[in-house]
Amino acid sequence: MEQLPKKIVLPTIVFAILLISFSVNFANAQSVPEWVKNTALWYGEGVVSEQEFLNMVKFLIENEVIVIESIDAEKVTHQATVTIPNGNSEIASAGFYLPLNLEISKGTTVTWVNDDSVPHNIQSLDTSGKVIDWFNSPPLNTGDKFEFAFEESGVYNYYCSFHPWRVGSITVK
Repeated sequence: MEQLPKKIVLPTIVFAILLISFSVNFANAQSVPEWVKNTALWYGEGVVSEQEFLNMVKFLIENEVIVIESIDAEKVTHQATVTIPNGNSEIASAGFYLPLNLEISKGTTVTWVNDDSVPHNIQSLDTSGKVIDWFNSPPLNTGDKFEFAFEESGVYNYYCSFHPWRVGSITVK
């Protein structure tokens, strides 16, 4: 199969992308009523006041021309990640948990991800440093993840029982 010269192929691709982009923008612009465009233009030029412009937007929302999706606060999930970086198992390495002290809000689910080349686990500790049965993972091989949802405020300490010099904390506000 004969290849076309780059001088022809590249401009053809650019033209096709521009044509598609223009068509999409043109279709979207056509669906906006002319009076909305004019009001926005007049507001931008200072012909209509901010209040008049806001009244127009309010009208569009009340008549469901513009639909704003409501957010159910109970469905909102908070996510955070703690990474166990490569080299974390070595005593002399600087490969601590990232972040070392994670600050989150109540209801956040924390996911620990093992990016190290050796297994690790997550063991929750009480204030005196003893393992407690709160959030404890099985051994996590490279790429494995462990999740826990924090529902109560407080400071939660944890460590890896395979590498006890590796400690971290979660502060829940």
